[in-house]
Amino acid sequence: MTTLSAATDFVPLAELDLAAELSAVETLTLAELRQRWSAMLDKPVPKVRRTLLAMALAWELQAQVHGGLPLAARQRLAQLAGGRTRTVTAEKGTRLVREWKGKLHTVTIGGDGSVQWDGRAWRSLSEVARAITGTRWSGPAFFGLKQKVGKAA
Repeated sequence: MTTLSAATDFVPLAELDLAAELSAVETLTLAELRQRWSAMLDKPVPKVRRTLLAMALAWELQAQVHGGLPLAARQRLAQLAGGRTRTVTAEKGTRLVREWKGKLHTVTIGGDGSVQWDGRAWRSLSEVARAITGTRWSGPAFFGLKQKVGKAA
């Protein structure tokens, strides 16, 4: 458990509670871990061994205090789990070229990760694809960064 060593030390209450919860998780039996999981989460209890369930419960506790994975990471994991497509991330400095209705369009990924096309900055590749085509497109799919599994990226 986290302790305060001096009056100037500051540890948020959530951190103190989290440390105590994490310490307690280490000592729980498999049956107690399952009960704790059911009480804490609105998900079925995974059918795994005790050590793995303890790690999963510890992760869930930390996610509740500090927040879980960012949206981009959750989306990437879901895509990998689904196994239908794979999206390659456009690195900084990458130039993407796409021909659309006889016109060549070049998009550059800036050093700060910004998307540059037609002399201005855009929020995303999807926004650029929409401006080019006039319809909603997945930007990574439009520029060839999203591929079906089994094809070369």
